[in-house]
Amino acid sequence: MPRHDRSTLEMALVGFEAQHAQLTTKIAELRRQLGKGGTKAGGSTLVSGKKRTMSAAARKSISDAQKKRWREYHKAHAAK
Repeated sequence: MPRHDRSTLEMALVGFEAQHAQLTTKIAELRRQLGKGGTKAGGSTLVSGKKRTMSAAARKSISDAQKKRWREYHKAHAAK
């Protein structure tokens, strides 16, 4: 690797940090357009505050399926 003097490396670092800031801004804008929230100051993505809800029919379906699994489990283990 070629040797560079300190000022050249510092200028390169400043340039890369500027590019990083521009890319971070563009990524945040795209996420906002997609509806995925923006970014915090630290750069991590914010989670949308929407609570996911299930319909009563979906909850009943899940409940029935779990009850069926437990029935079969208990039937299999009672036979032993």
